[in-house]
Amino acid sequence: MKKTDLNVVSIILARGGSKGLPRKNIKSLAGKPLIAYSIEAAKQSKHVSRVIVSTDDDEIASVALQYGAEVPFIRPANLADDDATSEVALKHTVEWLRTNENYNVDIVVYLQVTDVFRKSHMIDDCVQVLLDNPDIDSAFMGLVEHKNYWRNENGKFIRLANDIPYGVPRQKREPVYREDTGIALATRAEVVLQGKRIGENCHVVPYEQDVWFIDIHSEFDLWLSEKIITDKNILPNE
Repeated sequence: MKKTDLNVVSIILARGGSKGLPRKNIKSLAGKPLIAYSIEAAKQSKHVSRVIVSTDDDEIASVALQYGAEVPFIRPANLADDDATSEVALKHTVEWLRTNENYNVDIVVYLQVTDVFRKSHMIDDCVQVLLDNPDIDSAFMGLVEHKNYWRNENGKFIRLANDIPYGVPRQKREPVYREDTGIALATRAEVVLQGKRIGENCHVVPYEQDVWFIDIHSEFDLWLSEKIITDKNILPNE
């Protein structure tokens, strides 16, 4: 039984035409297809009502069903090509459920298949922010950082957050936060229906962990993730 009457739906996007690592969404990682880790994370959530995979690929759909997700439609090809955005695919899913099932989504939980090393509580931490704060549009995981970041603005390099002074010990320095929506993001459905993944009023849920650098887009990323799981016993969703 979920602890909220709201319809909290996890939408996992998994198109078949990945380029950098072909068929990456169902590549084997420590004995499971990659997509299985995100499906299992969503199913472990105490708030998520439904876990839906949006894909244009029959094989991915079959694997998703095997691991307990719903695949109520095959995503149209024009929403799964190289130019299609995550925002468009998320909006399509929310609209499809409303039109075809008369099912209104209240909160969308976005999980990226390539981010497998999420902790089991992260999804619920993000959703809980929206349940507790009706004015918040989106809540997502943010990696706590103490580095200096710069951008190139018309040929001139400018330090971001330049009001944070140099010369302060790391332990006492004000952190910045790297947006990691692929690990966990909760957004109100009305924001998604506007064609956005993240709303204007956001809350960052800070996190720190050993494997913050893993986002699987190459054979090396896959190999390294396997080593982390098998040699270091650092397991996704735990």
